[in-house]
Amino acid sequence: MRSASSVNGRIVAVTGGARGIGREIAAQLAEAGAHVGIGDRDGDAARSVAAALGPRARGFDLDVADRASFAAFLTAVEETFGAVDVLVNNAGVMWVGPFDQEPEAARRRQFDVNVHGVINGVTLAAPAMRSRGRGHIVTVASAAAKLSPAGESTYAATKHAVLGYLTGVRWELAGTGVEITAIMPGVVDTELAAGTATGAARMLAPADVAAAVLAAIEKPRFEITIPRYVGPLVGWANVLPQRVRDVLLRRMVPNQVDAVADSSVRSTYEQQFTNPDQSGEAQ
Repeated sequence: MRSASSVNGRIVAVTGGARGIGREIAAQLAEAGAHVGIGDRDGDAARSVAAALGPRARGFDLDVADRASFAAFLTAVEETFGAVDVLVNNAGVMWVGPFDQEPEAARRRQFDVNVHGVINGVTLAAPAMRSRGRGHIVTVASAAAKLSPAGESTYAATKHAVLGYLTGVRWELAGTGVEITAIMPGVVDTELAAGTATGAARMLAPADVAAAVLAAIEKPRFEITIPRYVGPLVGWANVLPQRVRDVLLRRMVPNQVDAVADSSVRSTYEQQFTNPDQSGEAQ
């Protein structure tokens, strides 16, 4: 059992916390003794999850792409538990398919949630943390921050943007007591990844990512890839000639265009991109 010494008593805000990875992060944090504010577009689901986790958790409405909504969420968590020690940017969305068939609404929503949502969280939470001389922002990015699978071009672009943004912010916050972490998992068994392939890697469980988040809070690191070998593998591949690199990555990285071809398994999830009233922004 992992020591909860550096998690116990912490006040943590988790975005996209009603389902999937976010729900598991909230559950593991609450079990480790943290006070957890769970934000989600589906506020009722967030409150239901919080009720199941007990008095250490509370659920709130949150649209990370709406700056006012994000600010209200952080204020509500602070009024309920106290100043936020850790913000976990987990909310994310993904459309999968050929680049030239991707609806414009899907492209825009992915950037709104995956990029602007993270920026909203960082710019709202980090200044207060810096003024206190302590704090931690953990962002659940993706291995797509390092790789770009076929069929996930826009999604990968958003995750590359997030990693670039966090890299710059980390340098600006150096020496302030505020830590920045980017968690980059492979394919995780959630609604977001339904119907996609894992390539050479195994399918991850939400618990794998949640465990990495808790480990990062206990012992901060900037980049964490799951599985661990992904980071070194990509670094090694990048020094190879392009032709050799292409052969290697074709063997390792899944082709999601092929994976979802002639399949309707993602249709319900992806309705959120054509119907703005749909929820589902939980990784």
